[in-house]
Amino acid sequence: MELLNQWIPRSIECLHDYTAKQFAQDLVAGITVGLVALPLAMAFAIASGVPPQAGIYTAVVAGFLISALGGSRTQIGGPTGAFVVIVAGIVVKFGLSGLALVGIMAGILLLIMGLTGLGTAVKYIPRPVIIGFTNGIALLIASTQIKDFLGLRTPPVPSDLLSRMEMLVHYVGSTQWQTVATAATSLVVIVFWPRITKRVPGSIVALFLATIAAAYFHLPIETIGSKFGGIPQGFPRFAIPSFQSAHILALLPSAFTVALLAAVESLLSAVVADGMSGDRHNSNMELVAQGIANIASPLFGGIPATGAIARTATNIRSGALTPIAGIIHALTLLTILLVAAPLARFIPLAALASVLFVVAYNMGEWREIATILRLSMADIAVWFTTFTLTVFADLTVAVGVGMALAALLYIHRVAETTTVESVTPQYLEDGEAHILQGKTIPSTVTILRIHGPFLFGTTEKLAEATKNLDEFGSVVILRLRNMTALDATGIHALEQFSHRLRKADKTLLLCGARNQPSRLLSNSDFLKQVGPLNVLPHVQGALSRANQIQAEFGGIGPEIAREMAHLPL
Repeated sequence: MELLNQWIPRSIECLHDYTAKQFAQDLVAGITVGLVALPLAMAFAIASGVPPQAGIYTAVVAGFLISALGGSRTQIGGPTGAFVVIVAGIVVKFGLSGLALVGIMAGILLLIMGLTGLGTAVKYIPRPVIIGFTNGIALLIASTQIKDFLGLRTPPVPSDLLSRMEMLVHYVGSTQWQTVATAATSLVVIVFWPRITKRVPGSIVALFLATIAAAYFHLPIETIGSKFGGIPQGFPRFAIPSFQSAHILALLPSAFTVALLAAVESLLSAVVADGMSGDRHNSNMELVAQGIANIASPLFGGIPATGAIARTATNIRSGALTPIAGIIHALTLLTILLVAAPLARFIPLAALASVLFVVAYNMGEWREIATILRLSMADIAVWFTTFTLTVFADLTVAVGVGMALAALLYIHRVAETTTVESVTPQYLEDGEAHILQGKTIPSTVTILRIHGPFLFGTTEKLAEATKNLDEFGSVVILRLRNMTALDATGIHALEQFSHRLRKADKTLLLCGARNQPSRLLSNSDFLKQVGPLNVLPHVQGALSRANQIQAEFGGIGPEIAREMAHLPL
């Protein structure tokens, strides 16, 4: 029975005790995130080299299936920026039929990953690789929007960055001031509108104002109507794409990349949703839903889809409680298709370019670069190589090379953990402060230990062991004495754990870090987050610090304070 429950979608689980009050909250959240998704869906499609309706079809079909069949309560699925670069490259080389074939193959791969329990295998992608190709994708997305932002009159723009930028610079003299004014105004509205109200998405306001201006003043700027002839009104049409079997092997690497990106982004989004909602997703069921959605999307004229972190966060902030909100989001977009599609022909491409500039900035995780640069040269090399290959070569190559470098780095770090040294009286004396035997542990203190290398592929064990923080004391001591190695993914996991403890009004103490972890921690911002007084050389000092904290806040009785008073910092 327990095995069967693992394959029940969260939407079915939530319906058991679903109430009218929950539906009211899901309805508001679903409509809100549907409005947020509208300009994004069109913008991602246009940037990918396909008609704008393909993005809306994806959000409707894939968004519905991901919410209805997935393993997360609040995940929102649809087209995202992660796919723009690779989809555009596939369309240029193999056309829409090739893109449909890639989508279906990627969907099958995702389905296999979910059904075979490989949902947890995505954790083996190290953080420098994820940050590297996220930075690269964001930069490429921004570069593809310069033409529409400035209204340049150019021949077809090349797909590689250097040739694209060379052409844009060559044709910069054809800049249209009306287009720049529309794009700049839209950008200002998107950025500053949340200061007025967050109830109505800034992107919708910018799109509405730009569309009204373009239609009323008959601005000589490019619109969805002038470039694509508008958006067809009605339901997405089911059609089996025509495939060429000769393309299967050629497109298989692209299908693997799409599947990998879909798995990574959807599960990252689900983790973010868990942190915001207090839920815990089913990773394998989520991948099954992503697989089915990506198989279905091309059959209705859509493009690859995955979990969208920003839209998922908007969904939760808008009050979503169950997957019904995600289903309503898809139905909201379908209603717009059925009722208001003809009006979309007036939407300026410059406004959509502004939307994607903001998306590129937000998805780029640019602040993470400073964190990466404070790590070891090996971590920096992995990040820089992945970023450079994403921007100047190919995303498929970038992910593969990044993973290979990370694997070599993993082997190197594990090899570094082997030490040979003599046991001396001084060694035994120094070790006394690290052992727990004979030390009093107050009931308000919880001690955790990490044993072995805490690198990418192992960090999920900390989240699993600490999923119920209610069982922990008000002070949590994390013993790092037996942590033999640490990397960027491990630091990120520690930061997330610290953040969860702060939200639960608990204090984190670190103690006993060895050489390599200690050096890496010293170069990161994490120790500032924990506080210098809460980083101790051994468990004896950590227990004394816990005693001090509890005494200051009245958390322990005087008898425990006296009992532990002899423990020096």
